[in-house]
This record gives sequence, C-alpha cells and structure tokens, in this order.
Amino acid sequence: MPSTAVFDLGAIGAGLPVVAARADLERAVATGAMVVTAPPGTGKTTFVPPLVADAINSGTTLLTQPRRVAVRAAARRIAALDGSEVGGPVGFTVRGERRVSQATRIEVLTPGVLLRRLLADPGLDGVGAVVLDEVHERSLDSDLLLGMLAEVRALREDLVLVAMSATLDAAAVARVLGGAGAPAPIVDVPSALHPTTLRWAPPAAPRLDDRGVRRDFLDHLARTAAEAHARAGDVDALVFVPGAREVDEVAARLRGLTDAEVLPLHGRLPARAQDRATGGCGPGDGPRIIVSTSLAESALTVPGVRLVVDAGLSREVRRDRARDMSGLVTVSASRASAEQRAGRAAREAPGTVVRAYSETDFARMRPEAPPEIAAADLTDAALLLAAWGTPRGDGLALLTPPPTAAIEDAEAALRVLGLVEADGHATPEGRRVALLPVGVREATALRGAARELGDARAAAEVVAALSDDHRADGADLPGLLSSLRTGRAPGAERWRREADRLARIARDAAGAGTGRVESRDAATTAATVVALGRPERIARRTAAHARSYLLASGTQAALPEGSPLLGAKHLAVWEVQRAEGRAADGTGAVIRTAAPLPEADALRLGAALLEEAREARVEDGRVTVRAARRLGAITLASTPVRAERADVGPALLAQVRERGLAALTWSDAAVSLRRRLALIHRELGDPWPAMDDDALLARLPDWLAPQLAAAGSGTRLSSLDLVGALRTLLPWPEASRLDELAPERLAVPSGSHVRIDYPAPDDAAAPPVVAVKLQECFGLAQTPRLVDGRVPVLFHLLSPARRPLAVTDDLRSFWSGPYQEVRREMRGRYPRHPWPEDPWTAPATARVARRG
Repeated sequence: MPSTAVFDLGAIGAGLPVVAARADLERAVATGAMVVTAPPGTGKTTFVPPLVADAINSGTTLLTQPRRVAVRAAARRIAALDGSEVGGPVGFTVRGERRVSQATRIEVLTPGVLLRRLLADPGLDGVGAVVLDEVHERSLDSDLLLGMLAEVRALREDLVLVAMSATLDAAAVARVLGGAGAPAPIVDVPSALHPTTLRWAPPAAPRLDDRGVRRDFLDHLARTAAEAHARAGDVDALVFVPGAREVDEVAARLRGLTDAEVLPLHGRLPARAQDRATGGCGPGDGPRIIVSTSLAESALTVPGVRLVVDAGLSREVRRDRARDMSGLVTVSASRASAEQRAGRAAREAPGTVVRAYSETDFARMRPEAPPEIAAADLTDAALLLAAWGTPRGDGLALLTPPPTAAIEDAEAALRVLGLVEADGHATPEGRRVALLPVGVREATALRGAARELGDARAAAEVVAALSDDHRADGADLPGLLSSLRTGRAPGAERWRREADRLARIARDAAGAGTGRVESRDAATTAATVVALGRPERIARRTAAHARSYLLASGTQAALPEGSPLLGAKHLAVWEVQRAEGRAADGTGAVIRTAAPLPEADALRLGAALLEEAREARVEDGRVTVRAARRLGAITLASTPVRAERADVGPALLAQVRERGLAALTWSDAAVSLRRRLALIHRELGDPWPAMDDDALLARLPDWLAPQLAAAGSGTRLSSLDLVGALRTLLPWPEASRLDELAPERLAVPSGSHVRIDYPAPDDAAAPPVVAVKLQECFGLAQTPRLVDGRVPVLFHLLSPARRPLAVTDDLRSFWSGPYQEVRREMRGRYPRHPWPEDPWTAPATARVARRG
C-alpha cells in the first residue's frame, strides 16, 4: 500500500494537461515501471515525480534532469507549487551544490551525479523510485543509467523506474525497463499545445562556413528576433542558438536593437543569472528576450514565452578517431529538435515561431539527432562500465551498443592510465577515479598531480582551468592560469569556485609529493598536471623552429602562429582541434591548450608509453634493422643493428602489405596456379579459396607467413616459392580434384597437350582460352568444358603462322559452317598444310607435308 501522501497533487497539477492521464499514470506506476511520453508543456516534469513519490511505499524519489540549470529550475518549480522551500520535501543535487534535508522526498539531480551514486551504492539504499526525464535526448549518461538501473531493478523489485520524454522510441525503452518480463507499460499524454503561427525568415547567405556560425547570420538572427518581438507586442521571446559564444554575441546585438530586457541562458553562466532567465517575469517586469542554447529546448520550461526564434543549429559531439580528437561541432539541428523548440511558443497560450532558415533547409534536416554514444569519446563511459562490472557494456541492456572501435580505444587509454586491467575490469585506482565527480582525464590528473606535487590546490587550479570553457590565447595554458589568478580572464570567479571544489576532492591524495619535479614554476606545474591526465598527448617538435608537433598518440598538430609556446621542444597538450590551412601548418589539427614540458619530465610522466623495439624493413630487396626507443609514436633514438632470423619474416610480410602482391616475383607456374584456383572459386565458391588481391592480402598469415618463417637473414622476396605457398590454401579433401577441375593443359586430337590460359583472378566473366593450330583439332566436335562442365573452353584456332583464324567456344558449329570459308582463303597460302574438305574425318596433325 502506498505511504501517506506528502504532496497535494491537486494543487501541483492544477491547470496541467498531464492531470488528465492521472489514472493511467497511477495504474502504470503500480506495476513498478513505466514509460511516459508527453510533448513539451504538458507538465510531466512537474506532476509525475510527486505522483510517483506519493505512490511508493518508502524512500526518496530521484528525478534526473540533463543539465544543472534544469535541475534547479525543476526543483524550484515543484517546491513552489507544493508551497515549500527548496531543500524541504523537494531538494536538488548538482556538481558542487546540494540542497536536501531529512524531509526531502524528491531529489532532483543530473544523470552524472546519479551514475556515481550508483557506483558507490549499487542497491540505492533509501531510494524508492527513479524518474529519468528527457530520455529522448539520448545523452551518454542517460543511456548508461537506463541499462544500469534495469539491472538494479532485477535485484530490487520494489524499486520503481520511470522514463519520460517528449519524443522517444517508447517501445525500446519499455523493453529495457521491463527487463526479462513483459515491457513496461507506456502512458501517452496527449498534446496540450495551443495554436502556433509559423513564419520563415531565411538569411541571404549560408548560416555556416568552415569556421562555424557566420557573423552575418548572427546579425540576421538578431534583426529577425528584434523585429518579431516588436510585432508580437508585450510577450517574452526565446531565441535558440547553438552555443554559449553565440548566445553572448546575439544578446549583445539585440541590446542595440530593442528596449526589451535581453537575458542570456547557457550552462557557463552563474546560477543566479540562469535562475533569472528561467524564473519568469516578476511584478512590474517588462517583456524579455531570452537567448538560449538547446538547454531550453525540452529539459527546461521558460514561463511566459509566446515567441520562439530558431536558428535551426545545434552543437553535437564528433570524434576524429584517426587523430584521437573529440569536440563539439556546429551542424543543422534535427527536425525533432526544431519541433521541440517550436513547442515552447505555444505551451501556455497561442504563440508564434520564426525559423531563421528556409523550408528547404528544414526538409533537409535529419529526422533525429544521433545518440551521443555513437560519436562521443567513450573514455569516461568505459570506466563507468568497467567499475559497474560490465566492461565495454557487454551484457548490459543499452538502447545503442557502444561502437566497437571507440570503446576499444577508450579501454586502451584507460589501461595506459592504470585504471583498468587487461580484461577490462576496473583496477582499485580505477574504481576510486570512477567515483569522483569529474571526468576520467581530469580526475586522473587531479589525483596524480596532487601526489606528484604534494600540493592539492596547485593541481586543482590547473584542472579547473582545463575542465571549464576557458580559452588559452595562443594555446598558452600557463598564461591562462596567470590571467585567472589575477582576475583578468573572463570567468575568473567561476574558475576560483571550481578550484576550491576540486581542491577539496584532491586533498586525500595531497601530502604524498615525491619531490621528483626539479622546478616548481607555474609552467612545469601546469605541464605535469596535463601530462598525468593525457600522457598520450605528450608531444615533441617535428623540427627546429617548427610550429608542428608529433603527439605520442601519433597525431600531428601545430601551435597557433605567434604562440608564446613556440620554441618549446616538448609540450604537454590537453586540447587539440581539427583545422585546415595555414593555422594547422599542414598537419590537419591545431593545438588549443598546452604547456612546455621538460624532456626529463616527458620521459618520466610518459613512462607507460616507453618501449624498445626492433624496426625491420626491406631496402633494395634486403632486410635492414634499427633498434628504436619510442615514446608512443615519438621516436627518441634509432640505431642500425644486424638483422636476425626473427626480423626477416615480419619485415618481408610488412613489405608485401605495403606494396601489395606486386612486391612478389610470380613465376609462370605460380601465376597459372593462382588463376586456376580463381576460376574454381568463381564457379564453385567455398571451400575453394578466393585468389583476388584483397583476399590474398587478407590471408597473408595463412599462405605466405609459413614460407617466411623459415627464411634466413639473406632471404629476398624474389626467392620465395609462391607455388608451394598457394598450395597451402587448398581445401582438403577437395584439393585432389584440382587437376580434374582446372587442368594446366588440354589434350587435343593431334596428341598435343596445349597450355590453358586462365582468366585473371579479378575477372568475373572471362573464359579459359586455348590457342592451338587449326589442323590439330580436326575431328574435335564437342567443345571441352572445365570445372565439372560449367565453363566452356574458348578456342583460338591458329594459322600455320600462329595467327588467329577463328575464335569459338562451339567447335561443332565452326566445322559445319565458317571452316569452309577459312579453307578457301588458307589452302593456297599454306599448300603444305592439310585443308581437307571434310574436317570431321581428316586426321588431326601438328606436322606439315614433305616437299614433292
């Protein structure tokens, strides 16, 4: 039976469309799990958590919101409708701030906070229900939570799970929440949107270029918003732009175009400024224009809005696996996102939507944005999964499995950091890091630097600068830190608060300084912290006076022109971005944040990447070897040494992989065998092996490596027995039929055995060919066929001078018709050769008649 009600659902739900589904919601929540689909403005975030809290027997109801500003706004809204203060029956927890008490029954928090709480307490003691809101956004943390909470519920049947969203694949989520039993029930709350007027206001030029959002488009967007707001009258407006920088720029432009109050809204603002934008108008306040990122799209309702102006752009995570870089890129939003934004205008009354792009642009938008797990750097996720006991997500019910290559890269990075074992499970240090309320790289840098430097505060200041959106001019991290400490840099107060928080986290590792750092200057301190968090980005200059650096990961990147770091031989690099042209100095990437690193520290801090190797390669047909010492991809030293037997095979094999099969010397016998096998595979398929270049290169270890295993130090590719090598691929017992299916030679009536020319391995249609003098085939009526009769031989019938007289794969038809024409033309030219009138009965011969 449910416990005594704490919340007045009548008062909280007054006027909310979701209340119409109250009975359905109560029936569904009684089953222990449900999925709620409801468009923006129905009140699901406000009403469903109190309903769930009153329905469960005991414990707290946790409500996740995807962003900190939405967490505070949701807690403030529910508490206000409940007539209580935040921190009473309704509280919240975000990074660096918690307002809860013994009386708290609903706690609003971000998915990241809940993930770490789950790792610390997998049973969620004291929690009676979890409500996951805005699941449709498919954030990485929310996707992981769905899978992990489904496992918890399998062990705790009393735990109630609810997933809510404006738009989502409800059936897929219901299957995850339902576990091994039936899918969780789905409650669909009908739309409550009021009529909406839609207008289009496309710009004269494209919205984006290679560098991102065009400045002239921001001018257009600001003018469009100001004009639309003036036309709409005394209403609040919401302008959607892709990122915090665009928020600030459009807000600045708008202040010169309108008398309305212009308020920015993005995640980097102080909580007070965010709350001012999301709290609605107070008595005597005039109309407002709120310029926001996508955080106001669905997870957050801004009261009073009747006008939406949409740039139709969004920021999405993209990973460049080849260069080991991830970052946010600006792209066209999805159609689902555009509809979500439009819904904000008609939440409380009829509204207007102005799309600052064309109907054609809208039609070209993707239906939905891809899930974050498909494109993000998965290092943080991989450690969470390892600490949960499901390395790589194996066995976990996830809506979208992590891409294999991305999760393997993430696991490899965690091994370098000492956070996971060889089998993928978390090490003791990995479990400790996974619990910290910062990312894996930041946590590793923080703990490692606190021990290395013996100074938690110094480590925290560097990590605070790295983890927030502070821009280092010229990539100069020491210079940025100096500006933050003196208060000259934007966001210095925010940085100071974050440094205080991180210092508290790091103090358990402080006091254990090794004293190994020779210099404690600010630059070395910053570089030490960076190298501990990203050892694979320790970098060395590619040449004297060059701007380009080679990172230990293998990526090349350039410092910005005029950077104060120019001249440093080694760098500890934190951030790298894709770039083209002069900025990237031909490398394809530019370094955005780094610090100069002494060479001794580079070797010590990157010790996990140090390796000794013998590098063998083929030069002028012979194997040469160098002993190399490397820091990841950076070669520190390379010395020529004598080639040994073990060097030869791998070097020759690498040469073939690099240059292809043309690197080998193919004898006529080897070419013939390869072509014979190719024809059989073409006609019969498996188990006969494919013989095209790609297939043979893919199977080099099966057929060529055994030849190389016995190779001596003087072996050359030209001396290899390729016939013997190819024969190792023959299937048994089918191999005994090779000569029957595709013989090397064909017997003809004259008694000769003529070589068969088989088609090239990559030719899908050409027949085998026999070139033979016409006189040797007298009496041969039935065209020979190969490969169990599947393939006719194509005859090139030759003159005594071995020039083609006829080409046919139907000898019977040739003797019965075209032969007589050939006989008339040839008998006078070659009188010593037989040209009988009846080729059927004439003896076949390879000889000529004697003179006289």
